[in-house]
Amino acid sequence: FKYHLLKSTLTVSVVGLFAKFWTNVANSLKVYNRNILISALESRPTSVPLITVTNHHSCMDEPLLWGILDARHLVNQCLMRWALAAHNLCFTSKTLSHFFAFGKSIPVNRGAGVYQEGMNFAIDRLNEGHWVHLYPEGKVNEDKRDMRYKWGVGRLIAECNVTPVVIPIYHLGMDSILP
Repeated sequence: FKYHLLKSTLTVSVVGLFAKFWTNVANSLKVYNRNILISALESRPTSVPLITVTNHHSCMDEPLLWGILDARHLVNQCLMRWALAAHNLCFTSKTLSHFFAFGKSIPVNRGAGVYQEGMNFAIDRLNEGHWVHLYPEGKVNEDKRDMRYKWGVGRLIAECNVTPVVIPIYHLGMDSILP
């Protein structure tokens, strides 16, 4: 268990610090109301879960979006998010499966509905007071058109033992990095 926690901490920290470098040094970034997310990370009671939802325009949204966090958040395994990830893209080989699992990604099968193992695992993490992030569009929205949001976020909120803090995030420009 300790070995897996070390691998996960290392994966999340390295990827997070790379995201911070990429978004803040190699590119320009303008963030509005960042303090709301930071406050939720640092000041909510440990039993209160956090859910963030955002639009999905690029394969690089996750993890580059988290470059907005401070380095102290990126290296703190307890503060970093769990993210729902497409099983058919992120968990296709043993190497990718380990990388994404150590990066706190939860495999979900698109089209399998909200009552699946990945969603149950996400609810368990929320009920432990953790942060879960998801993209309710359910896939990369390359055309940036209005899409029907998947209702998994509703199940996550409804099945939390404690009412979660829910923060919507909207971002622009990640698709210019990698469409």
